[in-house]
Amino acid sequence: MSLFSHTIRMLEQGLDYAALREKVIANNIANADTPNYKAKDVQFKAELDRAMNSLEAKRTNPKHLPFSHSVNEKFVVATRGNLVYNHNGNNVDIDQEMSDLAENQIYYNALIERLNGKLTTLKTVIKGGK
Repeated sequence: MSLFSHTIRMLEQGLDYAALREKVIANNIANADTPNYKAKDVQFKAELDRAMNSLEAKRTNPKHLPFSHSVNEKFVVATRGNLVYNHNGNNVDIDQEMSDLAENQIYYNALIERLNGKLTTLKTVIKGGK
């Protein structure tokens, strides 16, 4: 039996994803003027596939097949190579990076708020509902 629920583990993984994305975006912004630098991004599709693989299926009959549980702990960081915005071969769009940074911050704050709610619930249970 685990003290923390599956939800807290998923929130932890979401925070890891948001932290890595923040780091990748900050790196892109820092290299906005570096010749031939190609912007990078954390792949959302890979994250979605990973999250979908971790869902549990309720089996009402032993003949039902279980979902596979191949959870990969690594995030995929890929280079965006399809666009060039500057004459020096650099493809960092600073406006897009700033937009992605704000979006990621909102996502991170939502996860923190949800995690705080779960921990407050645990604290209430430990105190006996008082």
